[in-house]
Amino acid sequence: MSKLRADELLFRQGLADSQKEAAAIIMTGNVFTTKEEKIWTAGQQLQDTTELYVKGAAHPYVSRGGVKLKRAIELYNCSLDGEVVLDIGSSTGGFTDVALREGAQLVYALDVGTNQLVWSLRSHKQVVVMEQTNFRYTTLDDFIYDKPTFATIDVSFISLALILENLNTILPTGSSVIALIKPQFEANRELVTENQGVITDPVAHTTILQHVCQFVTDLDYAIEGLNPSPITGGKGNIEFISYLKVGQTQQKSIKTLIEQAVEDSRHL
Repeated sequence: MSKLRADELLFRQGLADSQKEAAAIIMTGNVFTTKEEKIWTAGQQLQDTTELYVKGAAHPYVSRGGVKLKRAIELYNCSLDGEVVLDIGSSTGGFTDVALREGAQLVYALDVGTNQLVWSLRSHKQVVVMEQTNFRYTTLDDFIYDKPTFATIDVSFISLALILENLNTILPTGSSVIALIKPQFEANRELVTENQGVITDPVAHTTILQHVCQFVTDLDYAIEGLNPSPITGGKGNIEFISYLKVGQTQQKSIKTLIEQAVEDSRHL
């Protein structure tokens, strides 16, 4: 085991959007270990397995990412009870946490990084940790226990297209996918550079969502739902939640879905 600064650990566990924000939260005096030991300073050295929480936090999950998945489940009235969930881009485990709370039978927590998943999930008997794994190159044989029947996606610095392209070789036809769409990783480089990585313009969102929806349907997914995420991503970027079905014919009007999602995002 190694030691980390308290602010870095708080950030790694998904309880703050940056190390700087983590330091500010610690200064409020509301950060504790799960053993109820108060964290006094941002520079306090802690074992990297120490689990932290923020008293008075607005959600019960291991990271704020869980709020996004919980909202999607409510919006689309989907059940995870008994499902084998593939959590792509699991990070600290916000989506994995919600999946277990919602009755998932098993969760594959897959991430290209390492040592991010919180210990309570890493040691959970219903979680299979797949760290340092690039999903683009996985096959069905890599899932050595039960085969995935439901997928969640929260990835950064990569287009969703590269994930979905492989996912429909993993999931059976008719399976559900809840995927976050992050405009800053789907836009062309000029637009991202021009806006310093923060895209808030509704016109830009519309163009980006049109592009995303086109490749989603081209990859043989039906878009059942599209809504703004209830919380923003890093740097205040607006994100969108999508609800997809594998191997289904598109029934809903994509134009209407996009228009409503962009309009709703104006009120965040």
